Amino acid sequence: MMRGVLVKEWTEFEKLTLVDCPAPALKPRQVRIKTQAAGVSFATSLVVAGKYQRKPPLPFVPGTEAAGFVTEVADDVQSFKVGDRVVAVLDWGGLAQETVAFEVNTFKIPDGVDFDQAICFTNSYGTSYAALIWPHLLRLEAGQTLLVHGGAGGVGVAAIEIGKILGATVIATAGSDEKLDVVRQHGADHAINYRKGPFRDAVLDLTNGRGADAIYDPVGGEVFEQSLRCIAPEGRIMPVGFAAGTIQQIPANILLVKNITVCGLNMGYYMGWSPDDVRDKYGDRIAAMMTQLFAWHGEGRLKPRVSATFALEDFQQAMAMVLGRQAQGRVALVMDQEAARLGK
Repeated sequence: MMRGVLVKEWTEFEKLTLVDCPAPALKPRQVRIKTQAAGVSFATSLVVAGKYQRKPPLPFVPGTEAAGFVTEVADDVQSFKVGDRVVAVLDWGGLAQETVAFEVNTFKIPDGVDFDQAICFTNSYGTSYAALIWPHLLRLEAGQTLLVHGGAGGVGVAAIEIGKILGATVIATAGSDEKLDVVRQHGADHAINYRKGPFRDAVLDLTNGRGADAIYDPVGGEVFEQSLRCIAPEGRIMPVGFAAGTIQQIPANILLVKNITVCGLNMGYYMGWSPDDVRDKYGDRIAAMMTQLFAWHGEGRLKPRVSATFALEDFQQAMAMVLGRQAQGRVALVMDQEAARLGK
């Protein structure tokens, strides 16, 4: 048995409690991980409520990213051994003392990366890397202008840093002056408080009327709609999520007039979260991405930001911070040695 957050029926996150539950069975091609840190995100609350595009079989432990020590490996696993420090993308199961992950979704953590930092790389940095670099998506190039919304959030910070590595001019928006300080700390060339008036005019002023070449939007709703009015001709825009709570309708007439490309990214598709599970097909691509991200960190070019850490029993407080849009970077649950290191 282990302690974990167990979802027995689709419900609101605040109704969940920490309980004793069975440890997950180890399947072929999997490793067992003694969890040291796990990520909490807006998407986690959607999964619990049954509102996400993928529904785990009930009952289940939520959480799609965890870092810790390998404690057991299946007979057919070749890349890991007991004792390895790893971070993994999970189907589910992160908010518990133990979890299991497929070998292809698991990555060794380099020296110098703490467990709570490691959870920033798989989903936040991974999503932003794919969005900005993969050729069928935003295809950001040196000299172009990137507009990042929700710049102080996990994926926002990642997008700003990767945008600067690629040689772009980065404009970031956020909802408070405190968050604007965060985006500047992570390299944004310009910072706009979108609560103080339309950001459209500021973006056009900063780009001499041309607009942004690429727009990265995890907020959605009115923010996306306003973005269409400050995008450059032949620009690309990507909805990454809908933190504002509204899923916008995309006006085809604006796409036509400005020659705009709208691209979507469901990163979970590449991690095996689709009905036709393609995680093995894309395993080499994801592994190369993780290698590059960790290399950039080693060079001091990526600085994963953990807004706050909470003990496992305080998981409700962690989610309240996320849903209240108070986080600056990632929010993590920490356990065992990592909790002790951080004084939790």
